[in-house]
This record gives sequence, C-alpha cells and structure tokens, in this order.
Amino acid sequence: MFILAYTFIFLMCMIGNILVCFIVVKNRQMRTVTNMFILNLAISDLLVGIFCMPTTLVDNLITGWPFDNAMCKMSGLVQGMSVSASVFTLVAIAVERFRCIVHPFRQKLTLRKALVTIAIIWVLALLIMCPSAITLTVTREEHHFMVDTYNNSYPLYSCWEAWPETEMRRIYTTVLFSHIYVAPLALIVVMYARIAFKLFKSAAPARSTRPEEPEGRKVSRRKAKVINMLIIMALFFTLSWLPLWTLMLLTDYGHLSERQLHLVTGYIFPFAHWLAFFNSSANPIIYGYFNENFRRGFQEAFRAPFCLPPRRQHRGPYGARNRVFTQPQASDSPPHSESRPLASRRAGIPAWNG
Repeated sequence: MFILAYTFIFLMCMIGNILVCFIVVKNRQMRTVTNMFILNLAISDLLVGIFCMPTTLVDNLITGWPFDNAMCKMSGLVQGMSVSASVFTLVAIAVERFRCIVHPFRQKLTLRKALVTIAIIWVLALLIMCPSAITLTVTREEHHFMVDTYNNSYPLYSCWEAWPETEMRRIYTTVLFSHIYVAPLALIVVMYARIAFKLFKSAAPARSTRPEEPEGRKVSRRKAKVINMLIIMALFFTLSWLPLWTLMLLTDYGHLSERQLHLVTGYIFPFAHWLAFFNSSANPIIYGYFNENFRRGFQEAFRAPFCLPPRRQHRGPYGARNRVFTQPQASDSPPHSESRPLASRRAGIPAWNG
C-alpha cells in the first residue's frame, strides 16, 4: 500500500509537471510572466520527483541508507533547493500579481526580468542549502547492525547531517524554518490580502457603469479566478509542508527519548514525507482546474494519442524491513540521543530525506 501510494504521486508528479512545461514552452501565448514562474515551479517539482521520491521511498522501506555518499548529498541538496525555489517562486508570483493589480500604472515585470528573477531564486536556494550539503555524510553505526531473514548480519549506515555540535543543527533548522516557510508565507498572505481588497473595491465601479458592466465583470472575474488559483497553490503548499516542519522542530527541540524518536522517524515521518511530496504532484491539477488555457492544453495532450489522423472534413484535432539489533555500549560512552546519527537529522533535514 505504501509503495502504491508513492508510485501514484510519482506518476502524477512526472506526467503533470512535464505537461505543464510542455504547454508553456510550446504555446507562445502562454509565455507570460506568471506562467514563467509557474514553469519554474513545475521544474522544481520535477526535480523533487526525480531525485527525492525514489530515494526517500527506499530509505523508508528498508533499514539504513542503501546509497553512497554522493547520493546522500545530492538527494538532500536537490530536495532542499527545490522546496526553497518553490516557496521563493510563490513569493515572486504574489509580488508580480500585487504590482499588476494594486499598482497597475507602475512598470510591469518583463519576461527578461522574470528570467533574471528565476535565476536569483535558484542562487538563493543553493546558498541557503549549502550548509546542509556540506554536513551531509554517510556514516556506519558503531553499535547497530542489520539482521536479515537468514540471520546474516550487515553493518548499518545512516545519511545524516554531521554537525560539530547539536546546537548548530538547531540554529540551522530555525533559520530554514523562518526563511523558507514562515517569512515567505507571511509575505504571501499580506500580498494576497491587499490584492483581494483592491479587487473588492474595483468591483463597485464595474457594477455602477451599465454600458461597461459585462466587460468589467468579465475582467474582474478573470482576475479573481487567477488569484483564487494562486491562493490555493500557496495554501496547499503551507498545509502540505506543515506536518514535516513540525516534526523537524520536534526532533531538534523536543528532547525525545530514543523510543519516541524511533516511533517518529519510523512511522510518522514517512506519512509526512508523502504529504509533502503530494504537493509537487497536485500543482498541475490546480492549474488545470482554475486555468482555462492549462485545462485546454491538458485535454489536447491526453486526446492526441487516441485521435485518428485528421481527415479533410474534420479539424479536431510496502516491503519487509530488516531487524536492527543494538550492541550494549560501554558506560563511559555518551548518551545515544546526543551522540549518534539516529538521533540527529538523517539525510539532510528529515524533511528532505527522512
């Protein structure tokens, strides 16, 4: 069931976001500033699907980290960058809509400036995730080993952030939480609140002028539908990542016992990961529901393989886990919860690779 759930969102993510990229790139009329940001959002979601969903699924199904050190760093870095780029892109979309609707007479953002903004977004995402990429490493657990069904024992490896001190990891988690979750989403809320207020004020003149009533209502309705789509995207991102951020802060600041930590990482984190990844799969559905151009593009893409060549008169177009045994530790060794990787953030931030 767990494998089917991951396979479902993986296929949704790949098919939906590839179609979004294809529709925006193929159709010249779709190359607007907002759609360029949506294209960037789809690319970041694709990176999550390619680099993070498969590795996180395998990491959740089996005990220990089965990949090499390079994959440990790459998976954590790519997912962290993709999530950062997604939220920064949502902020850029909110700012662009704010400028167009609240301040319509100011100079509008051009496609060239939008592409420069997207480049800056990815540079910022790389910079904020550099500490994670540097500290991510694969280490062997000294007091743990795996035993398979034939009672053969194997060393246990973990992918985790090897910070010199626990407090440094907590500080970094707080920085990430504030910079790529709280502050951006607070800014988005303020922007869309101002936009909604502006649209509400502009609706009254449209009703009072009778000759222009149909056109005014049509433009206002179109703007409101775009804003609704963008608000749903931001709200869904917030709700999808909230459980994972809560667990991250809980593992860093909650002083959990080893039993509690095992319960959280073994059972709650996998579901929180799935919910966060589902956000990358659901965005194309949101586009298709709210945006007529995307909906028409999706319909044509799905209809094309089943259509006959056009004639002259027609123009229609989960797995078993290995057991982990713990060897008794010497009494002079430090407590496991402060010194071992299993109590630290594994594979980057737990939000990145669990």
